[in-house]
Amino acid sequence: MTILLEAQNLSRYFGPNVAVQNIDITVKRGEILGFLGPNGAGKSTTMKMLSGNLAPDKGEIHINGFDLLSQPKQAKAQLGYLPENPPLYRELTVIEYLQHCARLNQLRGKQLKSAVATVIERCGLGDVQRRLIGQLSKGYQQRTGIAQAIVHNPAVVIFDEPTSGLDPLQIRQIRELIRELANEHSVILSTHILPEVEMLCDRVQIISKGQVMFADSLKALHQQRLNSSLKITLAAPPELNELETLMNVSTVEAVSANQFRIIYHPEQDPTENLIASAVSKHWQLQELVREQDSLEDIFMHLIKDDAPLAEVKN
Repeated sequence: MTILLEAQNLSRYFGPNVAVQNIDITVKRGEILGFLGPNGAGKSTTMKMLSGNLAPDKGEIHINGFDLLSQPKQAKAQLGYLPENPPLYRELTVIEYLQHCARLNQLRGKQLKSAVATVIERCGLGDVQRRLIGQLSKGYQQRTGIAQAIVHNPAVVIFDEPTSGLDPLQIRQIRELIRELANEHSVILSTHILPEVEMLCDRVQIISKGQVMFADSLKALHQQRLNSSLKITLAAPPELNELETLMNVSTVEAVSANQFRIIYHPEQDPTENLIASAVSKHWQLQELVREQDSLEDIFMHLIKDDAPLAEVKN
């Protein structure tokens, strides 16, 4: 797949404070990259640099082949951006606002009319296109913000917390729209909502204290867990220490008199040994359930570490 956005060694300092240090980002056509991090991690600073609103102190950014620093007009023409608070003109109607945004992106005449009609249809704004933006619900205002970001058909679209403040139905609709947009654009999604990342993103990049802690696929992210566990129920359980001596078992926790949690390293699964022992020693195995750390558990583990755990894979 074609790389549409590539940033290398991005760094930004505010006085003696390091906001972002040596960050690399790559996004391919048709891909949604989830960009995660705790408050103060450097997410907003990175988004501002990628969108051309803040110059990096060091590093390079290329958008669809154009250098954002030396060719800003050409590069920004390839970029759509929706900040957390959309830049909406509440006194304009939806169609007036989108026409204005299209003109800002150098669209004129039939091209402008066609582009505005296209984004109104794609973003489901047909029924409200003649209404004042200030009178719309938050969901429709967010749709209007997305429409302005893609009215010029950019190669790369950046969304910063696109579902913030929406109700559950609006969140679902916006997520469906973002997934659809990814068919034609590269999308960077900056969010703190972890279920949103699992639903939408192909790859994940996590930063903490201005540095990359992880950059790979969702599958690889789940493999970052320190431990896995099995929850078992035995009708005739042995002593706890006998379970602890099983091969590849790290720790055993007693959940109840007959139920136990077997903790092990992800690469050393004791399931086969456990079943064999249960049969040969008549423990009467009634239940065996595989457990995994949640995405939230993995995320918290990553951002608590002082050093990066996984490098970017191009």
